Amino acid sequence: MNQSTAPAIGILGMGTYLPAQVRGNTEVGRLAGVSAAWIVERTGVVERHVAAGGEAASDLAAAAVLAACEAAGIPPERLDLLVLATSTPDELGPATACRVQALTGAANAVALDVSAACSGWLFAAKVAHGWLSTTPGSRYAAVVGVEAYSKFVDPAHRGTAVLFADGAAAAVLGPVPGEAGFRGFRLGSDGRGAHHVLIPGGGSRIPASARTLAAGLHHIHMDGRAVRDFITEVFPRMVEETLAEHGLDLDDIDAFLTHQPNPLLLRTVATAVGIPPERLHITGDRTGNIGAASAPFALADAASRGLLPDRARLLVCVLGAGLTWGSALLTWTGAPARHATASTPPTGPAVPTAPTAS
Repeated sequence: MNQSTAPAIGILGMGTYLPAQVRGNTEVGRLAGVSAAWIVERTGVVERHVAAGGEAASDLAAAAVLAACEAAGIPPERLDLLVLATSTPDELGPATACRVQALTGAANAVALDVSAACSGWLFAAKVAHGWLSTTPGSRYAAVVGVEAYSKFVDPAHRGTAVLFADGAAAAVLGPVPGEAGFRGFRLGSDGRGAHHVLIPGGGSRIPASARTLAAGLHHIHMDGRAVRDFITEVFPRMVEETLAEHGLDLDDIDAFLTHQPNPLLLRTVATAVGIPPERLHITGDRTGNIGAASAPFALADAASRGLLPDRARLLVCVLGAGLTWGSALLTWTGAPARHATASTPPTGPAVPTAPTAS
């Protein structure tokens, strides 16, 4: 397919899923040795959702994908591609996307994972955008970000336990009219900072053993100060460079949808950039940091609340471990969003452990 004649690719529908169990600051703070007030004052997070014992990343992701397909009016079997972004896969292999394919009945989709930490959903959207733009016969892709961080958090470590949580958010991508949809993807990485946020144990560098378990190497390790400095430096640069490349200024952006690492830090950095508070959609206070699901969850939440008018110009910005970052412009086309709940019986060909949309 000639790039110049390829249809614009945008979002046709979105779906989200948060596990039923909610963990408030009093409970989290007691285990981490801090007060509920301390958590709010330093992060802005009020509560977070936690997956059940038998609930894996693929279960959360499948619920979000089914909800997105329902919202888009595209049955899972019509998906040509399923790209999943996560730092907390079901297993080291196979791809968690393959698990989601089976759970959702997306039998005709090519399924693959993207690993870019909290930037993963936008990286996955870029993969799907390119795939749909250049692959004859491919029309629809599901792009899902999911994390089951609670499985990897040390509840006694206040720097991570108060922030990281579980959730999933998905979008169905496909052709949209006119000049709408995604454009201007800008992605970046700096592997020199890979050690700032990671799960050290369990991979080929430090294989799982009794020693690694005893040392807590299967928990999330994070240098909070280094991550804060990274966000403070890179976020303003992403906004400035994206706007400059397209001849825009802040007033030309109707809404900013971003990764939600820490609501307090996000608001501080956005204010320094000059982003009006009413155009920055914050969801991390209610979800905590749900990694690759954070930015699409914020996007879906804004859509479901009617905050994104048709043809609104959006700037999506993400940052993550690796270190990774990315931005893209998105002209909104009024895509609906659905939130899946744990109590709703499946409406698609999913197994009973994969909840679907309400």
